Amino acid sequence: MALDKPYLDVPGTTIFDADQSRRGYWLNQFCMSLMKADNRARFKANERTYLNEWPMTEEQKQAVIDRDLNRCIALGGNIYFLAKIGATDGKSFQQMAGSMTGMSEQEYRDMMIKGGRSIEGNRYIGEDGDAQAHRQPQGAAGRKKRA
Repeated sequence: MALDKPYLDVPGTTIFDADQSRRGYWLNQFCMSLMKADNRARFKANERTYLNEWPMTEEQKQAVIDRDLNRCIALGGNIYFLAKIGATDGKSFQQMAGSMTGMSEQEYRDMMIKGGRSIEGNRYIGEDGDAQAHRQPQGAAGRKKRA
């Protein structure tokens, strides 16, 4: 019997529950591998070759290559593990969070200092607030490919 998950209706929020943990197991294990300097060097030398050593889905691998952190989270990634990718790229957690919202690091910091996003229009999926998926920068139409 499937569990009732009312939290699936919160826009801009993916809860890292048991299902997400199972879905992203190898993605998160790959991220943890980046804690070792040798693995970071191998990944930076040839991302695709290193990713192919992990039994991740092709969609997960492509999300890593694209640095589409929102997609990585949707595919089971945990932000605390995904932070290892940002660190490998020399990015701060604030820079990563900003990229996930379409903001610069400074814009993101300013928003958070002011209390974060408004709840107005963001209580459930289908409202028209700024946390709704159609307003996020990393959807299919707004995805930027890395050079």
